[in-house]
Amino acid sequence: MPAADSPAARTGNGPGPHDWPARADLAARSVTRTFGQRLFFLPGTHFGAIVRPSTRFRSLFRPWHYWWQAHYVDCLVDAGGRELASGAKFDGAGRPSAGRLASRLVTTIRLRNFLRFINSYYDDMAWLALATLRLEELAEASRKPGRRRNAFVRKSLTLQFDSASTDELGGGTFWSTKRDFKNTPATAPVALYFARTGRPEQAQALLDWLDARLFDPARGLYLDGLRISGGEAILEDGVYTYNQGPVLGALLELGGEANLSRAAVLVDAIAKELTVPGHTSTEPTAPETEPGRFVIRGEGGGDGGLFTGILLRYVALAARDERLPDGTRAAARGLVTGTAEAFWAGRTERENGTLVFSPEPQRPAGETYPAGAAVELSTQLQAWMALEAAASLNR
Repeated sequence: MPAADSPAARTGNGPGPHDWPARADLAARSVTRTFGQRLFFLPGTHFGAIVRPSTRFRSLFRPWHYWWQAHYVDCLVDAGGRELASGAKFDGAGRPSAGRLASRLVTTIRLRNFLRFINSYYDDMAWLALATLRLEELAEASRKPGRRRNAFVRKSLTLQFDSASTDELGGGTFWSTKRDFKNTPATAPVALYFARTGRPEQAQALLDWLDARLFDPARGLYLDGLRISGGEAILEDGVYTYNQGPVLGALLELGGEANLSRAAVLVDAIAKELTVPGHTSTEPTAPETEPGRFVIRGEGGGDGGLFTGILLRYVALAARDERLPDGTRAAARGLVTGTAEAFWAGRTERENGTLVFSPEPQRPAGETYPAGAAVELSTQLQAWMALEAAASLNR
């Protein structure tokens, strides 16, 4: 039975089957209440603790994980968009809105990052730049004036992306300030950022480089990157789920026949190459949750705990894009709803009423996070992203 102040208790018997906005609200409340905290007790600050349970002292001295916080901003922007549509705050009238929390989080990232938005990894900065762009759009839609801070983020990080996107190895974007590795994790989100900030030529050049140097035609997917060693380029041929997401987003953002054709090929490859049998829901079934339905695979904890959620964010864009073939859109929709359903079906509820989601949609949380286990922020953001992606399909 749910605890008195649990999300399920506050919503009666909880959301009905496939009520994605309600499910996303529950995930948002769980993450923000479980992991959200102030920085050094400073009022007006907010950021996500890396793991719970953890003492406040220890959490402040854990690795920073800048890019986890960037995706936390993105999730809050998703919730803020739903707040705007419904007119109700995701966590009740007495608590801050998602947009306010996101704004506090961006400010806190700078404080926690030694008064800078710049760090050593260009992919980290690209994720924050993309999230801040979306936060600015939310502020405009809410008829709240944008802050100069957002313009500062855009200006300072754009300079970093210009510096990292060079002609070495024929193009692409460096992964870190070591400048010895050009890869999909950095090049793809930078391409998407350029596409969304009025620089289509630079975005297209990065996509073309990815297609020429890191696309595997046999699988239809993008490989990890090219490492510079001893003056030679060594191919790192790993295939990671999340890398495909921002490539797909940039292809859709730029549009045009060639890019849309590439996007359709990529969606089909994701469905074929990156899926596994999902965990079956115990709730009334619908076609997307039938036993044997395949879902996008999980990639464990740590940084990998974000990977499936990131990919789903961009697969959802494909599902809503009427320029793509009907079959491609249907496949994308099935991947989003099926994977989100698997995350939801595998959840557990702790004694304090908070939800815990598995890092892997193919396994329930009771297996991956047994009672008493510490839970990582990345994995909970991932499930929240999945539920937000499903909620976005009916906008």
